[in-house]
Amino acid sequence: MHELSIALSIVEAASTEAARHTGRVSAVHVKVGKLTGIVSEALVSSYDMAILGTPLAGSTLAIEEAPAVIFCPHCQEQRELESVQLFRCSVCGTVTRDVRAGDELQLLALEIEQ
Repeated sequence: MHELSIALSIVEAASTEAARHTGRVSAVHVKVGKLTGIVSEALVSSYDMAILGTPLAGSTLAIEEAPAVIFCPHCQEQRELESVQLFRCSVCGTVTRDVRAGDELQLLALEIEQ
């Protein structure tokens, strides 16, 4: 379950940022790409364990899922993948390895109550 190590990293980064502000963190917002292999439910469960005894205790994890996007060299356009198993343009069928989005994991924002 690699989600626990990811959750611990999120808690560490969010705790560092939260220390710069006054107030209680009520939510942590992250963006997770479809190509990361992260299971959202497992990440939320791991986050709930990772925040125990930290300044983030009692906060929630809000996950924004990012689609997998490739660049089609034939169409010269970015296209959302229909399947993460087939890296081909959804319009013309050209195979590509040029991933433009979907492999990211980003800490987007903290909700802080004053």
